[in-house]
Formats: sequence, structure tokens, C-alpha cells
Amino acid sequence: MSRAEFTRMKQKAAPVPLGTLISRELRNDNVEKPTVKYGQAGLAKKGEDYFLVRPDCQRIPGNTSTYFSVFAILDGHNGISAAIFTKENLLNNVLSAILQGLDREEWLQALPRALVAGFVKTDIEFQQKGETSGTTVTFVVIDGWTITVASVGDSRCILDTQEGVVSLLTVDHRLEENEEERQRVTASGGEVGRLNIFGGNEVGPLRCWPGGLCLSRSIGDTDVGEFIVPIPHVKQVKLSNAGGRLIIASDGIWDALSSDLAAQSCRGLPADLAAKMVVKEALRSRGLKDDTTCLVVDIIPYDHLVLPPTPRKKQNLFSSFIYGKISQNSRSKKLSTVGIVEELFEEGSAMLAERLGKDFPLNSSSGLFRCAICQVDQPASEGLSVNSGPFFSPASKPWEGPFLCANCRRKKDAMEGKRPSRAALTA
Repeated sequence: MSRAEFTRMKQKAAPVPLGTLISRELRNDNVEKPTVKYGQAGLAKKGEDYFLVRPDCQRIPGNTSTYFSVFAILDGHNGISAAIFTKENLLNNVLSAILQGLDREEWLQALPRALVAGFVKTDIEFQQKGETSGTTVTFVVIDGWTITVASVGDSRCILDTQEGVVSLLTVDHRLEENEEERQRVTASGGEVGRLNIFGGNEVGPLRCWPGGLCLSRSIGDTDVGEFIVPIPHVKQVKLSNAGGRLIIASDGIWDALSSDLAAQSCRGLPADLAAKMVVKEALRSRGLKDDTTCLVVDIIPYDHLVLPPTPRKKQNLFSSFIYGKISQNSRSKKLSTVGIVEELFEEGSAMLAERLGKDFPLNSSSGLFRCAICQVDQPASEGLSVNSGPFFSPASKPWEGPFLCANCRRKKDAMEGKRPSRAALTA
């Protein structure tokens, strides 16, 4: 995608509040970035949890004023290969999907779409290895006061603001609790049910068959139908200059603690001690039933050495119910901290055409088009638009939207149930 195409795309889009917020910062001469401090803790039961910490990334290599931070939790299952591969490749795949030379506002606006492309590309590359493991991913990008979170599976990220309001920045993709995902999987050709034991009794959580996975989204899982998709839920928010705390953790934490309890257990502690305290509280509550890994990331005002203490206030029972363990998986909740946190973007659709959009003109003087997922230039005859129908016809508008190469096009169709899954073909 050229810079001119990006500019046309931005002009077509509805006004985005991000630019207004950044302009407000500049007018107020409040351009100092916050300090980011972090801590990590974990205990292994199966040894399949991994984490990624990259606090020193740069949008423009060599320009220290363009730094941003990346933190991720990866909870592997059926082996460690998918978690390791994703840890090593996902960040590069996301960054390769963003046009070089963008200013900060343009870069942040392009990031949600790039995260979708990066997740899908990583999944395609891993599945080509022929290994059957899978992994959840909660991937967090912090640029100044702006936080962007992309997630598949049931690892989670919460935000604890200086007003003491705890907000969920991810959506759990567990079939047991997420009705929308159950409907999507069955509509795409999967079967959802519990494990049958001798005598016809059903036990355990809801699973997708073939494969028996409890999750509806992940990276990897080659032995499961491709309706288990790698397309992430993405949420982007902007903090006020009071800062805030992120708790990013695998399900070993969240099976034991509600979002509120996790936040309350470590308030007032520096990030490194806070992560250890969250793990300790989870262990005290449930014991070591699963790998238990936690990252705590503090976004600290530039004129403070540590995150200011959260004011003590009465516990809001309604808020605890909304953000607590009971209702944490059904839908993401709108942030209620008006004036403290401003929501910039949120999208969780599993349809690739909806996530990549239609506003990419396809004109190329060289006769080559770049695939929106794998970023490889190919002749137009080798692929179709993301918005074209499963079979070419004039009514399907095959060139409306981003170009997909043949391989990425097959992946898109498989995720939507438009062709037999990899698992069905190899059965």
C-alpha cells in the first residue's frame, strides 16, 4: 500500500478521535511520554506458558523519540511449538503490515489492521510446519498514553486506572462462555459439544470437534478445523496523564481470580512485586492447577518515579459484578471512566473482510499487487480481493478491497467454512 493510498483511505474513514487527542496534547504542550515499568512472575505446571517483553521498539529505526513497548503472554497447549514460534515471529509480522514513513497518528490508526494481518500470517506460517500445537496470545502495544491490545484465546489483559476502575481490554474466546463464538464455529462447519464417556454421559467444558479444543480462536492447532481462527479481538484506548496499570496473564490467573481481585491484590506495589503478588494470590485461591504467568506493566506519569497510589473508595458491587469473573467472557465492556480513559477503537469480528475493510484501491503501475496478509507482491491473476465471493463472478466484485494471494485467500475461505478444513482433508 502506497502512502497516497493510505491518505485516501484515511479521508474516507469516519473521523477518528485519536488525532484530536494528540492535537490536544500538543496544544497543551503536554508531549512528554510516560515511563513504562514492568514486572513478571510465574509458576510452571506444564511448562507451556511464554511471555514477550520488548520495551525498546522504535517506529523509525535509530530515532529514539519514536520508541514504543510490546508485551505479550502466550499460553501454549498440546506442546510448546506454537507458543515459541509466535513469540519469535508475531511482532515482525505485525510491523511488516504497516507502511513505512507514517507519522505517529497514522501509525496508531494503522496498527489495529496490521495486528489482524500479523496474527493471520503467523498462523499460516506455523501451520505450514505441520505441527499440531496451538497457543493463546494476548499482545499489547504501548505508544505514549495509547494502549492497543490484540488477543485470541483466554489469556487476558485488564486495565486498572488511578480512579480504581478495572476494565477488561480483551474478550475470552472460550466456547463454554462465549455464545457468539459457538454460533460462528457451528455456522462454519464445526461441531460443539462435551466429551462423551462410556455410557453416553457428557463431561467437561464445551469443545470444538474435530480436535476437542475448548477455545474458538488461537494460533496453530493444525489438527483442528480452520474455523478455529487466529483473527484477534483488538481494542485501543488512550489514558489520561494520570497513567494506569496493565495486568496481562494466562488463564492460570483468571481461573482463580476475578479482574477486580487481581487488581486489588497488588495496588500500591511496584510492578515487579505486583506481578509476584498476583501469582501468589492465584496460588492461594486455587493451587497450582495450570501454568500461571503474569506481567504487570505500569504506565507512569513522566514527573513520577512510581505509579501514584489509587485512592481508597467503597467497593462498587455493581462494578464488581460487571467486570468480575461471572460475566467476563460474554462481551467486552465499554470503558466507564469518562475523562480518564478514552476508547479509540474496538473490533472483534472473525470475518477477515470486515477486519481488513474495503478502502484499499487496487492500482499498480507495475502490474503487481501486495497481499494484505503475507506482504508478498504477486500478479493480479494469482489472487483475488478479500471481499470477492468464493467463486469468481461479475457480481462478486473481485477487486473490491485489499488483495489476497491464492494461499491467503484459501485461508480466508477455510476460516469462513467455504471449503473443507485442513483437518477434514487429512482425515
